[in-house]
Amino acid sequence: MAGTGHEGRAERFLDWETVAVVRPYAVTKGRTAPTGGTQVGLIDAVVATGQWPQPQFRPGPEERRILELCHRAKPVVDLASETNLPVGVVRVLLSDLIDEGLVRVIPAARKPHTDQRLLRMVLDGLQSL
Repeated sequence: MAGTGHEGRAERFLDWETVAVVRPYAVTKGRTAPTGGTQVGLIDAVVATGQWPQPQFRPGPEERRILELCHRAKPVVDLASETNLPVGVVRVLLSDLIDEGLVRVIPAARKPHTDQRLLRMVLDGLQSL
């Protein structure tokens, strides 16, 4: 197929770094934080509820991909990796899906972490006073 001679022109005006920044912003409709106070941790698992979206909610391709991936519980960080989206974007999209009842979050088991080395350093510091 013969070229039109304009192929290089479009490439010259396309700034790929700008595209990489603008796209996530467009995917979240300009939002940078989850809505409704939804806090989802990096290792919290997300699973689809199996509910159908309400007619007023039209999931975009990224949200549909997240729903596909969540047929089994999947950590947020894995969703970000498998959708090739920043974690912040995934969290915003997840908040929409949570608000619509399409996914639920299974919090990761969190147990207190006692760092013995840190406690020893604090104790040594106090004793040196």
